[in-house]
Amino acid sequence: MLKIINGTIITPAEIIHGGSLLVDNGKIVAISNAPIEAPCAEVIDARGHYVAPGFIDMHVHGGGGYDFMDGTVEAFLGIAETHVRYGTTAMYPTTLTSEVRDLFATLDSFKEASRKNSKGAQLMGMHLEGPYFALSQRGAQDPKYIRNPDPAEYRKILDYSDDIVRWSAAPELPGAIEFGRYVRSKGKVLALAHTDAVYEEVLEGFNNGYTLATHFYSAMSGVTRRNAFRYAGAIEAGYLIDEMDVEAIADGVHLPPPLLKLICKIKGPDRVALVTDAMRGAGMPEGESILGNIHTGLKVIIEDGVAKLPDRSGFAGSVATADRLVRTMIHEAGVPLKDAVKMMTQNPARIMGISATKGELAAGKDADIVLFDDQVNVCLAMVAGEVKHRVEIKGPAPGYQAWNREGTN
Repeated sequence: MLKIINGTIITPAEIIHGGSLLVDNGKIVAISNAPIEAPCAEVIDARGHYVAPGFIDMHVHGGGGYDFMDGTVEAFLGIAETHVRYGTTAMYPTTLTSEVRDLFATLDSFKEASRKNSKGAQLMGMHLEGPYFALSQRGAQDPKYIRNPDPAEYRKILDYSDDIVRWSAAPELPGAIEFGRYVRSKGKVLALAHTDAVYEEVLEGFNNGYTLATHFYSAMSGVTRRNAFRYAGAIEAGYLIDEMDVEAIADGVHLPPPLLKLICKIKGPDRVALVTDAMRGAGMPEGESILGNIHTGLKVIIEDGVAKLPDRSGFAGSVATADRLVRTMIHEAGVPLKDAVKMMTQNPARIMGISATKGELAAGKDADIVLFDDQVNVCLAMVAGEVKHRVEIKGPAPGYQAWNREGTN
């Protein structure tokens, strides 16, 4: 049993100043604006810091010098342990386009790592990004692996592992609608990505299960011309289809503040999910790195807070962590803290179908909890009631003494 006191607790309904939260057996059992009696509980004094749901990263490739496409248990555990330090308590490991045998090795590693993971963010399920993409929108994906959907192949892949929970593809490709219907029939989340689709193609895709836009704006068509006629692209479709959710790599680089403001203005706080889309350089110093498999991946350069292609002609991946996304939304995009947290917690949980247990602070939900200051510096991360990351909470937050109810430790 564990009790957090003197917290600024962010719940779906309100922000509770001087609040208390009680955890027992990995679950939240009580939240109150008054002291909670639990004499046997370990006490954590939040000293006025924010107490929020654990961050959920539904699109992440790596961190801490590892990539999931390394295909090793060590890589999975290293990434999970890196990102939990920045507040991510649940993550969806994401692949890159590859040979099927390499994909299977990664899926095998996920299963073993999930059993051994005791120090990092919870591994929730695999997200396959590709290989069914528009070659013209490949971004940093290796073109030699990009292809159209093949029923024999994707059925084999889905039969191989029940750990696959999401798949991203381009809806305009030959066979992509049939592919989408099959993926949805298996209960998986389907997203459009690396696409050159026009509005009409995106709408058809949406009506057949492509209900999420992967890393909105990145590797995605905008207004274009075909035979002199102008067409709205996938970006415009994402805005026009009210029920479509969109991912935002809110690092301030992939999406600068004006675009983040535009996305939030049009889509609203309920339809935006923040994602890191981080590669192995997340949590690492700037310099040379590798996108994808450590042996066969693409050499990249990390500088200016982003990974770039060797010739610096384009981005090659994000090095963001979840705290940076929330911080950017608040301090650069002008989004209220409560909404920024929702985009990193409640919205991903809804999209991925795990709202029954995760995504908000409420009695009965998993005790996935983060504590951070007004600069979103994470000082504690808890997964299912177990503290995975903790640093000293330095001093009271501003205004702490005005509503302190239970004193300090």
